[in-house]
Amino acid sequence: MTTPDLGKKLTTRAEALKASRQVHEPVWRDAYDYTFPIRADGFDGQVITASDAAARIARLYDGTAPDALTILASSIMSGLTPANSRWFGLDVEGADHAGKQWLDNAAEVVWSNIHASNFDAAGFECCLDLTVAGWFVLFVDVDRENGGYVFEQFPLTTCYCAASKPGGAIDTLFRWYKLTAEQAVAEFGTDKVSQGIREAAEKEPDRTFDFLHAIYPRAEGRPDAVLARNMLFASVHIECRDTRVVEESGYQEQPFVAPRWHVIPRSVYGTGPFMNALPDTRELNELKRKEQLNIDMAIAGTFIAEDDGVLNTRNIKIGPKKVIVANSVDSIKPLTAAGDLRVSFTKAEQLQASIRKALMADQLQPQEGPQMTAYEVSVRVQMIRQLLGPAFGRFQSEYLRIVVFRCLGLAIRAGIIPPAPQSVGGRMARVTYRSPLARAQQFEEVSAIDQGIQFAGRVAQATGNTSVFDIIDLDQAVTTAAEGLGVPMNLIRGADQVAAYREQKAQADQAAAQQAQQQQLSLAAGEAAIQRTANA
Repeated sequence: MTTPDLGKKLTTRAEALKASRQVHEPVWRDAYDYTFPIRADGFDGQVITASDAAARIARLYDGTAPDALTILASSIMSGLTPANSRWFGLDVEGADHAGKQWLDNAAEVVWSNIHASNFDAAGFECCLDLTVAGWFVLFVDVDRENGGYVFEQFPLTTCYCAASKPGGAIDTLFRWYKLTAEQAVAEFGTDKVSQGIREAAEKEPDRTFDFLHAIYPRAEGRPDAVLARNMLFASVHIECRDTRVVEESGYQEQPFVAPRWHVIPRSVYGTGPFMNALPDTRELNELKRKEQLNIDMAIAGTFIAEDDGVLNTRNIKIGPKKVIVANSVDSIKPLTAAGDLRVSFTKAEQLQASIRKALMADQLQPQEGPQMTAYEVSVRVQMIRQLLGPAFGRFQSEYLRIVVFRCLGLAIRAGIIPPAPQSVGGRMARVTYRSPLARAQQFEEVSAIDQGIQFAGRVAQATGNTSVFDIIDLDQAVTTAAEGLGVPMNLIRGADQVAAYREQKAQADQAAAQQAQQQQLSLAAGEAAIQRTANA
């Protein structure tokens, strides 16, 4: 396929994806209108400026939904990818202890570099989109100027997605973006861009041009490819004016993630938890609008006036230091409001509670009061697991796993991770999750181990038969529990290390016993010599 043919084909496909997504855009736009209006720019063909966003925010009479969504997004971020503790590990089936330590060190390097980048800021913005629209797009690459990773959240309105496998995760992305003429020449080179951009770069360097970036899996891609055009994922940049391909390269891993909260049937896109709270949010906003009108009436008052020939009801103004000319004092009088604000307040509280419940804000926000007991902590962890657990499985496969493998590949090619030992090298690794949510899912296994050992201890104490512990492999039980609790691998001894340590400890104990016995014999001999001298 020639380069011009490739540009036309990809542009045609992008337009088809754009048309197929339009049926879902009004739903996402409405969701953003009641939460974060500025993030709806481009949905349903609407352009939202900063002034438009300010006007839309001014039409929001209640902040319950945005506040609850912020709490939910923060909980997802801290539950999946906390910055203060490593939330993932790497594992290879059949790896020896040295291999496990190498995997643990590699995971530590990747994790530290992820959180040394802009991941925490970009990740939180992504979680906001996830809670409102139900999906987000996050691009992962290296910072070619300063080193390390760089994460870029693509606006949802510019992204059009597809899946190469039926019912599979999103692995194809078409994204429209703009560059100035000066930026286009610097990015792609003078010989790659069109004559129009070259001329604009000299005369109008700030003039913008449209580009299309297509990322999709290559059917003929190879995991060991060196040339970018042979890698597993293609990357094609197209100048939209004449469908000119200005850059064709590739990635050795999927360079972006696009997870979904709930998948829309017969679509690759998703909806978020806010869909369940949108009806109540609409009703609450309208209720608050009417409530504000009634409050204004209650404060400023409403009057009834009679047009008596002297009092002109069309231009009368009520206010302090006003003189009202009337034929009689009964020509104007206050009108008692017919509404009852107490009903509005009660209904508003019910709707606010319903919204916060739908968005899990009451269950997820930090508890006030004294420090919780260990039992209260375990109950709270279980509650969070039950609330977010169903969505956690999708996040693992569509978000975390892709990010980890992408960052691991970048780190290995950059040479910041040493070569793998023989038991690991060339074998497929899998990601193990150690985040608070993941540990909450493993809590039952760790708790079962703890309860089993305690039960065996009670039986041994009641019967005096300590052989009941022979049923439980205590070494393996402690190892499994430690791994489930997220103890770093460099703190867990392997079977060979444990055997060597125990042998060394036994030898030391034996030497100490022999030394003590020798000292006791020497002391006894000395005492005997003293006794013989005394008797003589």
